[in-house]
Amino acid sequence: MATGTASTLFSVDGKTAIVTGAGSGINYSFAKLLLSRNCNVVIADLGLRPEAQKLVDEYSSPTGKARAVFVKTNVVQWPELENMFVVAEKEFGGADIVCPGAGIFEPHWTNFWHPPGTPQSKDSPQPPSGIGHYALLDINLTHPIRCTQLAIARWLNPGPNSKVGKASLANPKRVVHISSIAGQTPSFSTPMYVASKHAISGFIRSLAQLDTVGIRVNGVAPGIIKTPLWTDHPEKLQMLDSTQDAWVEPSEVAEAMLRCCEDDSVVGGWVLEVGKGQTRNVEWRDDPGPRGAGMSAGNAEKAVGEVFGWLGEDGWGVA
Repeated sequence: MATGTASTLFSVDGKTAIVTGAGSGINYSFAKLLLSRNCNVVIADLGLRPEAQKLVDEYSSPTGKARAVFVKTNVVQWPELENMFVVAEKEFGGADIVCPGAGIFEPHWTNFWHPPGTPQSKDSPQPPSGIGHYALLDINLTHPIRCTQLAIARWLNPGPNSKVGKASLANPKRVVHISSIAGQTPSFSTPMYVASKHAISGFIRSLAQLDTVGIRVNGVAPGIIKTPLWTDHPEKLQMLDSTQDAWVEPSEVAEAMLRCCEDDSVVGGWVLEVGKGQTRNVEWRDDPGPRGAGMSAGNAEKAVGEVFGWLGEDGWGVA
């Protein structure tokens, strides 16, 4: 979905990025890559895993070529999203790159098969406001949409403390989202996660024409990545067959995310699928779907069987 509009070539060198969820996983790898390329990074997350804390410590010096700043952020709280941008402006004069990457892989506590009010769910069946929320959708979908709005608003209306300037073809900006191959495929065991990633891919494609004002919105759609979304969740690991399934390394996804920023052949609206040793644009129609190493879970039927076991229990879904 190219727009045919050319803008100034973009380099992350000397820029500033806001990356949510960078306390671990893909987003940590992307933050690390950006810092190595002399790009300041505002790391926004609820906390930092040891490797991320080490990264922040390593890039804490104000005299270095690049600096990392941690901002404790709950991405479902809109004032805290706003605060990320305030911190970026205070510390660096604003951000040129925004990656709303925080996400979860349908854990039991916010899961279609564990409805609100049942023992494992933390989603409330009777919220005080009366307006219901699934935490998974707030994290995976609402937060990246709101982050994108906040970024566009600042880039089109830079405030007095902004040093990044107004977005234009001569002063381009970037939004990099994280979708998934789940945005192309169904999964009976994780239907809300699949819904969120279909939605993000559609959202990315729908904003392709922002290229015409210098704001490029695109993203990546990784396969099965070796991150805590899998490795910290035994209920998810049962879906993998270690004898045939391949991991996609976080560094491979981070490189694709860098391409989304810098590669002028990757235009607004593109969703770059990332498999083991392979990257391609996912067409918005008539696409053949994910294939190759790192794209499938050989034991997915185990998770399906588990779901049918829950459905067979007396009182399924009753709060």
